[in-house]
Amino acid sequence: MSDSFDVIVIGAGPGGYVTAIRASQLGLKTAIVERENLGGVCLNWGCIPTKALLKTGEVYEQLSHLDAYGISIQGRSYDFAKVIERSRGVAKQLSGGVAFLMKKHRIEVVEGEAKLEKGSPAPKVVVALKAGGSRNLTAKHVILATGARARVIPAVGLVPDGDRIWTYREAMTPKACPKSLIVIGSGAIGIEFASFYRALGADVTVIEALDRILPVEDEEVSKAAHKAFEKRGMKFRVSAKVSKLAKTKTGVSVTLEKETLEAEVAIVAVGIDGNVENLGLEALGVKIDRGHVVIDKTCKTNVPGLYAIGDVAGPPWLAHKASHEGVHCVEHIAGHPSANLTAPIPGCTYATPQVASVGLTEAAAKAAGIEVKVGRFPFRVNGKAIAAGELDGFVKTVFDAKTGALIGAHMIGHEVTEMIQGFAIAMTLEATEEDLFATVFAHPTMSEAMHEASLDAYGRVLHI
Repeated sequence: MSDSFDVIVIGAGPGGYVTAIRASQLGLKTAIVERENLGGVCLNWGCIPTKALLKTGEVYEQLSHLDAYGISIQGRSYDFAKVIERSRGVAKQLSGGVAFLMKKHRIEVVEGEAKLEKGSPAPKVVVALKAGGSRNLTAKHVILATGARARVIPAVGLVPDGDRIWTYREAMTPKACPKSLIVIGSGAIGIEFASFYRALGADVTVIEALDRILPVEDEEVSKAAHKAFEKRGMKFRVSAKVSKLAKTKTGVSVTLEKETLEAEVAIVAVGIDGNVENLGLEALGVKIDRGHVVIDKTCKTNVPGLYAIGDVAGPPWLAHKASHEGVHCVEHIAGHPSANLTAPIPGCTYATPQVASVGLTEAAAKAAGIEVKVGRFPFRVNGKAIAAGELDGFVKTVFDAKTGALIGAHMIGHEVTEMIQGFAIAMTLEATEEDLFATVFAHPTMSEAMHEASLDAYGRVLHI
């Protein structure tokens, strides 16, 4: 067994394993080091199993509205253990699929914890093996794809205890559904867990330090989401900073400036920190800024032969961004610089209703000095949405008024996380308003709202 490779990838999440596959396709002898599970946090404890939970919540909640479709049932209930079991089964299936892909592409999987030491032409990788002992691996290029973890704030008690104070990891495998829940942080992770537990009947309160929920989204979408979530029974505290989180005899208490809230459980969702510790980066002199490895436009660090991709290299902290960066990085290494690292990256929140966006918000465009044309179209007048009974939400488009380029798109509503890709493709291809006007959208589909929102920006909307 050789210990010398062209490329060594550290971390087998969606960034790392996709990078390894592309490296192998390009003829590079590749190894991947993983300390826990193939698929990383995303497949095992993040993106995928949470969507399984959210689907269960969506189906269960829909049972309360079947009369609108002319259907009636007697009673409803759920088996929480089976809900969690299904989620874990989905994660296990996909992790096994990654193992198959590694074998198919002849990528050597090294199970253990990696540490970097000085070497040439790239740092040496010393792996403390899961099975015991160690291996010293060398390569021409080493790519860090170690991801990130939930941020904790010990000073005010925002630290998981595995019992009453959870991060996303504990929130995915509890033994029972809590009757009451406080979620600290209203980004995608916090809102998704709030949405799931509310669907199963929990009393949910979300706390956000900024002045609106989903603060990275367009302001109109944030306001619409707030209203829609409140309609489902979720409660919010915005512009509210936590001064103390503590366990009580019956659960937890959260102290804010003007009040103290109590619940059975709290979920801490206040951001993430890159996994940069215990890798030997300090000794190598790797430049780190605010907990993330600093890279250039080809994903190189300041250390020869060392690259970084995905969450460990900074925001946006999204699995598809990590995969895209990894492909770009390894194609550059192989002398095939084809991937566009500056392609627009869509963001999605899988709550009920869903939220999706790509590009600049209206406010960000104006702050950058761009004169904009803005269009909107509500789903309440879309034929497919009416037929499906999914009337909430809208599509919003932002165009550069001078060039006609689509520079932003924002949606809230049923399955908009599937629809946003159409706008992402348009922006990648540098589409203008005329290109979107000339595109034929199938009828009846909810995607017709995308066409109408584009037309509306130029006073040509047809159905309102």
